Amino acid sequence: MTTLNILLPETIQTFVEQQVAKGGYSNVSEYILHLILQEQAKAAPIEALLLEGLDSGEPIEVTDDWWEEKRTQLLQGL
Repeated sequence: MTTLNILLPETIQTFVEQQVAKGGYSNVSEYILHLILQEQAKAAPIEALLLEGLDSGEPIEVTDDWWEEKRTQLLQGL
């Protein structure tokens, strides 16, 4: 593993230490790692959807006119 040093305001340090105690983490590093892994898990599906969109067909130019036409089509369907 790699070491990462960060500077935190005292109030944030206190908050982090409280979260470590409440969450049953063995240390601050474990808590920070948990937060990062949560964010990474949230980002993965979004990235997959973006890649799926890129592979979904021929690209189109999205202009103001395109958006206006799309809006009109959607409103007609209501």
